[in-house]
Amino acid sequence: MYRSATRRNPSLCRLPLALLSAGVLSVAVLTGCGGGGGTPEEPTPVSFTLSRIGGYNGGAPAAAEITAYDATTKRLFVVNGAIGTVDVLNLADPTQPALVGTINVGVFGDTVNSVSTYNGLIAVAIQASPKTDPGTVAFYNASNLSLLGHVTVGSQPDMLTFTPDGSKVIVANEGEPNSYGEAESVDPEGSVSIITVNGGTNPTVATADFKAFIGQEAALRALGVRIFGPGANAAQDFEPEYIAVSENSAIAYVTLQENNAIAVVDIAAATVLSVKPLGTKDHNLAGNGLDASDEDGGTDTNSGTPSIKIANYPVRGMYQPDAISRFTIDGKTYLVTANEGEARADWPGYSDETRVRTHCAAGLDPTVFPNASALILDSNLGRLRVTANPTGDGTTGKNGAGECTELYSFGARSFTIWDSDIMPVWDSGDQFEQRTTTLPNALFNANHETHTLDGRSANKGPEPEGVSVGKIGKKTFAFVGLERIGGVMAYDVSTPTAPNFVTYLNLRTSDTGELGPEGVLFIPAAKSPNGKPLVILGHEISGTTAILQVDATY
Repeated sequence: MYRSATRRNPSLCRLPLALLSAGVLSVAVLTGCGGGGGTPEEPTPVSFTLSRIGGYNGGAPAAAEITAYDATTKRLFVVNGAIGTVDVLNLADPTQPALVGTINVGVFGDTVNSVSTYNGLIAVAIQASPKTDPGTVAFYNASNLSLLGHVTVGSQPDMLTFTPDGSKVIVANEGEPNSYGEAESVDPEGSVSIITVNGGTNPTVATADFKAFIGQEAALRALGVRIFGPGANAAQDFEPEYIAVSENSAIAYVTLQENNAIAVVDIAAATVLSVKPLGTKDHNLAGNGLDASDEDGGTDTNSGTPSIKIANYPVRGMYQPDAISRFTIDGKTYLVTANEGEARADWPGYSDETRVRTHCAAGLDPTVFPNASALILDSNLGRLRVTANPTGDGTTGKNGAGECTELYSFGARSFTIWDSDIMPVWDSGDQFEQRTTTLPNALFNANHETHTLDGRSANKGPEPEGVSVGKIGKKTFAFVGLERIGGVMAYDVSTPTAPNFVTYLNLRTSDTGELGPEGVLFIPAAKSPNGKPLVILGHEISGTTAILQVDATY
């Protein structure tokens, strides 16, 4: 609790630091703001709302994906997937971001996948053509956009981030195959590159690979790690997606989305210490419901209409997180994952995605599923997309009669807090779907491309994808982007075992407006160009970047 002989005036405490240091305010007021002429302590909000104060339209779908902010130049760097560049926006006035430059990477590859910043230095992850070839990480000066240096990394560098101390950049090399079982099929190994920055002019790279796990596939599957690409060993099958780094810059936590696991990496040794399975979520438990069908407007039928029906079902949801973020409370590390879900269905030769009624053509095992004959109908579970390869070893999850004995859906439709041992601490359950049932601007579980009620209910629902965590005063907040229905959910996670919902902002209007948030970025007040915390959303479908302001109540 704040104590001072001088009564505190919050409005004065939030004045720009320039006014404080210029002696405009008295020493008594400075003391009341946190003392002695130093940087005033940021006040802790009771609550807040989010408001869109500015934005930039990239002019095409995919023109805004991942974003990164450099406080030294007040510039926002936006991955423009439409043309394979990085757009550079002047964010000095966040209400009017303006394009001031472009980083072209054609000499290294044809696609930018990610961007990160640290004190005037920009790191860019560049995918090769073809994507199965080794990629590149290039370093640029934030002020003049000059190329400083570059290194070769693994195949398809999908995400990268500076360590908190700025000495290294950690890169998730996804290593997706181009196909399975085709004449020209290539399945590169996934890996994690660890780049020693050296100012960006002379970077060096080490690789944490998964070769040590080759031959351990059966044991890993038995623990719950999905290894299931046809003919792929563990190193080929692991596909690093997103990274969070410990506060001391020693450990990287890397999501392996398709594998439903997290890899723990020793940064100094460039070694994968372990691969931790995430388990599954029981959608039959209270508070863990889901809307499983886009034809649930009838009772026990195969010809229903769209309707909102969030209920418990005997289905296990694979967490399969995309983005991951880290925060620290009382010296303990916690991880936050956005549990998007992901099937392998994007290239020729193999797909593990099916629907319940197709996969379970012989029905559901009545000894496992009560009311099996009704559950398999489209108004219940029949339309739900599930994996045809639940264990990863080729078994189908069926009994001798061909009846399904288990059902595993993609994603958990939630965000989860984990401890540093990758044990679950808290999950948001079905809150995302419950909180989006009645929106004035968007229909429940609409797709991000079409405005249709229930459009995504049978397939991952609101689909949480991006997550960013930051402190405001003494509280810690998580901001989770919902890729399909749109918008960002904010939660107070200061007590990791009992987070509280704060607010939700959705910027779409039917099938227009801000669609498909891909990246979520929190900018703390101390680095923000207007002195207020900001949240930046890069919208892949609409190609727009939205600047959101945290409007706090104290």
